[in-house]
Amino acid sequence: MADNDNDEIEPGGARKSRSTEAFFGRRKGKPLRPNQQRLMGESLGLLKLDLKSPPPPALASLFDVPVKAIRLEIGFGGGEHLIHRAATNPETGFIGVEPFVNSMAKLLARIEELGLKNIRLYDDDAVEVLDWLPASSVDQIDLLYPDPWPKKRHWKRRFVSQVNLARLHRALKPGALFCFASDIDTYVNWVLQHIDRHGGLEWTARNASDWLTPFEDWPSTRYEAKARREGRSSAYLTFRKS
Repeated sequence: MADNDNDEIEPGGARKSRSTEAFFGRRKGKPLRPNQQRLMGESLGLLKLDLKSPPPPALASLFDVPVKAIRLEIGFGGGEHLIHRAATNPETGFIGVEPFVNSMAKLLARIEELGLKNIRLYDDDAVEVLDWLPASSVDQIDLLYPDPWPKKRHWKRRFVSQVNLARLHRALKPGALFCFASDIDTYVNWVLQHIDRHGGLEWTARNASDWLTPFEDWPSTRYEAKARREGRSSAYLTFRKS
């Protein structure tokens, strides 16, 4: 892997940050039902982060209920994990990022159903949120079953890169956690190699069971269930900001 796997060459030879690239594929699937359209118009407008305004000095003020910790999930997919964590950790404020419209609509329905007040959302590229967040402001960042972009020519679209690890590291508080899960061996190895090269995040595993065992209070997701049906095991990696 070359050191410049994080950047793209612009005309004239200048480099541009990966912040200008999309790490996701399509934005929308099936047409939204009327209630989903309502939620996307009303609820998302209330819960979406306003990145045009400076972040508040204390991120806890983003939420309508008192919170003691801030946790960011990048690409929440079906939302099972985010909803479970928010429901079982009411004193943690969660920021969920997901550009896929249908997934966002599904999550909004669950938020309304459960009456959760400790979730804020963003429906575009997660790097925009990472660049907006104050330094040392987040207690945990989760990247769970991200698109592995398996073809080599697409590897530059993988979210984990030196540029994005620098973003993650800046946003995390000292001693805070970055948790990554995947069922794709090549992506797991990719992450470990990039983390090692970065140098600012320590892998907490001491033996194989540490990374083969799901995270504490882990709710199985549809992506994980699909992997098991197809005969793939998962890796659960935890890194601590040093």
